Amino acid sequence: MSVEATTERVLRLLGLLQRRPSWTAAALAAELGVTDRSVRRDVERLRALGYPVHATAGVGGGYRLGAGTRLPPLLLDDEEAIATAVSLRMASGGTVAGAGEAALRALAKLDQVMPPRLRAEVRAVHGATETLVGPGVQIDAELLVTLARACRDAVRVRFRYPGRDGGERERTVEPVRMVATGRRWYLMAWDTDRDAWRTFRLDRMREAAATTWRFRPREHPDPVAYVQRAVTEAPYRHRARIRVHATADEVRQLVPPQVGRVEDDRDGWCVLVVGAADLDAVAVHVARLDFETEVLEPPELRKAAARLAHRLTALAD
Repeated sequence: MSVEATTERVLRLLGLLQRRPSWTAAALAAELGVTDRSVRRDVERLRALGYPVHATAGVGGGYRLGAGTRLPPLLLDDEEAIATAVSLRMASGGTVAGAGEAALRALAKLDQVMPPRLRAEVRAVHGATETLVGPGVQIDAELLVTLARACRDAVRVRFRYPGRDGGERERTVEPVRMVATGRRWYLMAWDTDRDAWRTFRLDRMREAAATTWRFRPREHPDPVAYVQRAVTEAPYRHRARIRVHATADEVRQLVPPQVGRVEDDRDGWCVLVVGAADLDAVAVHVARLDFETEVLEPPELRKAAARLAHRLTALAD
């Protein structure tokens, strides 16, 4: 028998051992179309590769794949590959804390090796499925996969993006990381035209495509902190800083990360940083926190709080 045939049979054996907890030698031999002796030799080959295959003697004994020091390659049939890809697409939406980014990396790996016929099946299932989610913006899974690969492989990406004047322009960037806020997805990247770090909303990208131009990753700020600062402060006319007599964790439970940034302070206090176009709205939201507060900046926020207090007093009277 050729080396290729033996290798194929060993991989099939590994797939069978992953399918259910335990197999008898006779059952494995029947599945593979070989003798019990060939099964024993193939088991030894798997062990030599570092995969712990445990054997149990006697009636009811057999072979089972144990937990080793590394993850063996997962061999999926067509139905399993489709189910896994669909599940990863749903998980990449960020509905499970901390799972979105890992699901996206796994989806990029699976999509890279998946045959075109299975990829078409996954798109069909995904296109025919609706999920009951919150008010977040839905992002095309193909765009997520394209950007995830570009971040992993350090290749530039081109896309069309609206400017401040409303017109679309082509942008070329060196992507670093995608960040999901719970409502929107953002890409942190080095803008080659502006020679600076920028954040881009994925729902505003058009015609995104990875190029073949590789780049050397450069030193960059923390993506999560950078995106949070960009979406909570930069787009707004006012930047407010308020000391709150509560722990940072208590305030973060009430203020979503896309609304405000919470910094630790001292003696049971923290600092809330928010951007806003209307300071009256900030005064309302701070009052609803129901904690003792102190306005640090700007002074105009105190005037907005005074107006709110006057209105509430008049309403109470």
